[in-house]
Amino acid sequence: MAKSGVFEGDRVMVVKAVELRKELQKLLRAIVEEDDVNLEALDRAQQMLLLLKELKLKKTADLELRRQDVIPATVPEEFKCPLSKKLMRDPVILSTGVTYDRPFIQNWLKSGKRTCPKTEQVLSHTVLIPNHLIREMITNWCKIRGIELPECKYNDEEAYSEEDQEAFISLLEKMSSTLFEQKEAAKKLRQLTKRTPSIRVLFADRENAVSQLVAPFAQPNIQDHPDLQEDIITTILNISIHDNNKKRVAETPTVIPILKNAVTSGTAQIRSNAAAALFTLCALDSNKEMIGRSGALGPLITLLDEGHDIGMKDAASAIFSMCILLENKARAVSEGAVRVIMKKIEDRMQVDELLSILAMLSTNQKAIEQMIELNAVPTLLSIIRESTCPRNKENCVAILHTLCYSNRSMWREMREEEREHRTLSQLAEDGTSRTKRKANAILERLNRAANINHSA
Repeated sequence: MAKSGVFEGDRVMVVKAVELRKELQKLLRAIVEEDDVNLEALDRAQQMLLLLKELKLKKTADLELRRQDVIPATVPEEFKCPLSKKLMRDPVILSTGVTYDRPFIQNWLKSGKRTCPKTEQVLSHTVLIPNHLIREMITNWCKIRGIELPECKYNDEEAYSEEDQEAFISLLEKMSSTLFEQKEAAKKLRQLTKRTPSIRVLFADRENAVSQLVAPFAQPNIQDHPDLQEDIITTILNISIHDNNKKRVAETPTVIPILKNAVTSGTAQIRSNAAAALFTLCALDSNKEMIGRSGALGPLITLLDEGHDIGMKDAASAIFSMCILLENKARAVSEGAVRVIMKKIEDRMQVDELLSILAMLSTNQKAIEQMIELNAVPTLLSIIRESTCPRNKENCVAILHTLCYSNRSMWREMREEEREHRTLSQLAEDGTSRTKRKANAILERLNRAANINHSA
C-alpha cells in the first residue's frame, strides 16, 4: 500500500515536471527574442527553476526511502557518539574539539574525569558547545530515511550556558573592585551557589575562580565587614559540596588559612560555616592531611569548647573527619581535644558525636593516659546506664575496654560496677555485635582475675 502511494506520487511529479519545463521553455524563448529585458518573465523563469529543483530533491528523497525498505540505514561514523557508539541526539563539542552526545559526555564529566575520552587530553574547561552543523546534518539524514529523531530534553541541572559563564566572570571581577561591588557580588554568589548547581560547576571549571572569590580577604579592614566575610565563607562552603571543587578549594593557597582564622574569630555564623566548610573539604584524604598540617584542629577544638550551639556540631563533625587520619589524632590530643570532649560529655552536650571522636582517639596512647587522669570511667559507665542509643553504648564499652587493658587499676571499678548494676552483663546480652564482643572480653578478664584471687 505504501509503495503504490509512492508510485502514484511519482506520476504526479512527472506530470508537474513536464508542465514546468514547457512553461520554462516559453519564458526563455520570450526573454531571448524580445529586444527589451522582460523583468516579469525573468522572475517567472526563476520561480520555475526553483520549483523544478524542489521536485528533483523530493524525487531523490523518495528513491532513498524506497531503498531503505530493502537496505537498512548505516549510520555514518561522524554521526555516532564516540562514547555510546550510537546516533547522536544532541551533539556537543568538548574543549578538545571532539563531538559527543550530550548525556554521555556529561555522565563522563560528572564521574570526576577531566580528560577527553577519545584523545585522552586534559581538558582546559568543561563547557559543552552545541554542534549545530552536525545536528543539522543528522536531522537531514534522518528526514531522508524517515527516521524520527526526538527532540532533546535533557534536564541536567549542572549544565550551564555561555551567558551563565559571562555573568559568573563579571561577578568574580567585582570581587576585586570597590567595597560596595564586592559586597553585592559576594551576596549574589552566595545565593547562586546555594541554589544553582551549575554555578558550583563553574568554580570547578575556572582555574582562578576561588582565588578571585577570596580576594577581599587580602584587605586589611576585612574584619570590619562581617557581612562580606560571611557571604564569602558561606560561598566556599556551598561550592565545596561539589566533589570536583574539594581539591581545587583546598589547594588554593589562601583558603585554608582563611577558614582557620574564621573559625577562631568572627560572628557565630561565620565560625560555624567555616567549620562546616572544613568538614566538607575533609571528604578527601589529601585534604585531611593538608588541613591537619595547617593547624586548623586547634581553632576547631576551641570552637567546640566555647559551646556555641550553632558551631559545636560543625566543629565536632570536622574534628571527627580529620581524626580518621592517624597523624591528626596525635595533633588533636596535643591540642587538648580529650579534655574538651570529656567536659562536654560530662555536661551531656553533643554526646553522640563526641563519643565517636573519643572512641577514635582511644587508639592513641596519650589520649588513654589523659582519659585516665580525667577519671573517664565513671562518666562512661553512667552513659551506658542512661543511654538508649546502641551506638553510644558501643563507643563507651570500646573505650572502657581500651582503658582497662592499659591500666590495671581500672579493673576494680569495673568489678564494682558489675556487682552493683550488672552493666557489662546486660551489654553482653542485648548490645550490638561489637558491644557484646567488648563486654564479654572485659567480663572474661574479670572472671579470670576473680578465680585467681579465689584460688589464692
